Amino acid sequence: MTSLTDLPVFEAKHEGYTLSTDRGRLDADRVHRYLAEESYWARGLDRALLERALAGSLPVAIYAPNGDFAAFARVVTDLAVFAYLRDVFTLPEHRGRGLATFLATAIRTHPELKTVGTWMLATRDAHAVYARAGFTPVPHPEYYMSIRKPTDNP
Repeated sequence: MTSLTDLPVFEAKHEGYTLSTDRGRLDADRVHRYLAEESYWARGLDRALLERALAGSLPVAIYAPNGDFAAFARVVTDLAVFAYLRDVFTLPEHRGRGLATFLATAIRTHPELKTVGTWMLATRDAHAVYARAGFTPVPHPEYYMSIRKPTDNP
């Protein structure tokens, strides 16, 4: 069985940008800074907790044509039937180029994720971005349940 940390690097291109799952190339400091300081969903995230989350998921980054870090997401998956796309963000200087839609589309072509039949994500304000990538509201939302700690961000 393949583990998330042993997956071969996957790359895809979009208008000079490169999507990559190369963990060695990932700027974890920049990811942490954005999530902990700028996101609405992970504000205050502890760095050690992010490291655990990265180890237990598939990090996906997008790099600008000059190599600069531009966007990020991570895929929480069993590598078989289910994947949850989360922590998606694009740095302000790279917004408006369709990178989040590209990421949400391209990662589904990863060879190790080809059997995944259910992809999910949650967003407060970017529904149109993910609709362009094929995401739709969940059928029968009344079937879904969750547990959230009182201190969790929305």
